[in-house]
Amino acid sequence: MSTASPLRTWRTPIIGKHGAAAANHPMATQAGLDILRAGGNAIDAAVAISLTLGVVEPHMSGLGGDGFYHLWHNGKAEVINGCGFAPATATPEEYAGGMDTTGPRSVSVPGSLGGIATMHARHGRLPWAQLCQPAIAQARQGFGASPHYVNFVRDNRPRFDPVADELYRAPETAWPVVQEMLAQTLEEIAADGAETFYRGKLARRIGGNGTLITEADLARYEPEIQAPIAITYKGWQISQTPPNSTGFATLQMLKLLERYDLASLSPADRVHIMVEAKKRAFLDRERYGADPRFETVPVEMLLSDANIDRHFAKINLHHAAELSLLDPPQEADTTYFAVIDADGNAVSAIQSLNSAFGSGCMAGDTGILLNNRMAYWHLADSHPNRLAPFKRVRHTMNAPMIHKDGKLLAVLGTPGADNQVQVNFQVIAALLEDNDNPQQAVERPRWTSSQPGQGANWPHAGDGTLTIETGFGEDILTNLERRGHRLTRVPPLGGPCAMNVIALTDWGMRIAGSDPRRDGWSGAY
Repeated sequence: MSTASPLRTWRTPIIGKHGAAAANHPMATQAGLDILRAGGNAIDAAVAISLTLGVVEPHMSGLGGDGFYHLWHNGKAEVINGCGFAPATATPEEYAGGMDTTGPRSVSVPGSLGGIATMHARHGRLPWAQLCQPAIAQARQGFGASPHYVNFVRDNRPRFDPVADELYRAPETAWPVVQEMLAQTLEEIAADGAETFYRGKLARRIGGNGTLITEADLARYEPEIQAPIAITYKGWQISQTPPNSTGFATLQMLKLLERYDLASLSPADRVHIMVEAKKRAFLDRERYGADPRFETVPVEMLLSDANIDRHFAKINLHHAAELSLLDPPQEADTTYFAVIDADGNAVSAIQSLNSAFGSGCMAGDTGILLNNRMAYWHLADSHPNRLAPFKRVRHTMNAPMIHKDGKLLAVLGTPGADNQVQVNFQVIAALLEDNDNPQQAVERPRWTSSQPGQGANWPHAGDGTLTIETGFGEDILTNLERRGHRLTRVPPLGGPCAMNVIALTDWGMRIAGSDPRRDGWSGAY
């Protein structure tokens, strides 16, 4: 990755020697940097960022949601799977009329808090209670609503219950959003840890509230420690969060791209090939993406040369394929953050309520907004992502890292449901193939492909179009249309997702980039 390129950006990369953080809200980034300066490591900073995001970006994540936490600590990698599961009474028969997409019956057991608590217990340096203080302060003092936040409230207010409607209203930019109930809950968590959420006093106030979640469901939850999955791409190692994450789809796309001589291809060829690679990978995502505790997810086969060769042989350089995911059987809104400390430890983290403001329902008087993750389930008997009690739903969330020769090069990621893996794919290609610095890679024009049936939420729709920013130039867009791509044009920086990237140079500097498409910001010192 280069530190110089002719590609101009709206923002400059943020550079520092001792540590860097990048999150989808400036106050969360600041919380992470403050913890690093106070002597915390990347894991400590990640806890503070995670909790603060749940306060200042309540439409994206929080205590009522899920998360994946991909760690690089003392030269070793691991993933903390902080995903909850379907409640004990959540059966296909219970939802015979279709999955609830909002409201109390759309809520699954939250796992994010358990995930970050496990991460801290294993590798944290500062006291847990200290890491909760930035979130408590933001909840009690209030944050100013950004224009993006105001728009999210306007678009999603019909799903709010009365408590959420009063709490999150923001009629104009800079409106103060104060969450006193959540501040009190966070103080309880600061004193008693995550245990109170799952098996203590707080659990008794979360269970019920019109949801299918019981105290027994919460008590049953434990995060899982997993090994990342990885491939080698032209000498770089790309690692990802394993199933029930569908991060393997990004790895498949990269292995397909590796089979082409990109230097000999036109810009339109490159976009076309990458889109077609995405379509092929999503066929496998639909066929196999599931909870490996319940279903067989053949990751080794999916990433094998034989499987990649089979897909490669079916990509036509001149024509776009129509690949529906509806037959045979084959996720929405989230937040991402990254942090690297002075010792080179890092966290690539993604967490979500699913849709904006999740279910729209509060957990009683706790100030906790609950997810609507149940909307991701399938009901067909033969589908690997079929609903079952205690099963974890298939997640679009994924949190990649890049290494070379055993050294960390970059952490990156984005919210964006089905768009996540394909935008991560494009940014990784920009970093490695174009020598972009993180800010350049983030601001490059992007595309996202929607295949029929790929939609995350029930009823799993998709319109078969290619949403693409006009920053690619009209010549490339017209060329793609001639190949059969049905384009939805959006303005420069008007596409989906909100990418954050932090890279390490060979001489020890951290370079951070953040996406101007939303409220994210990076910082370093």
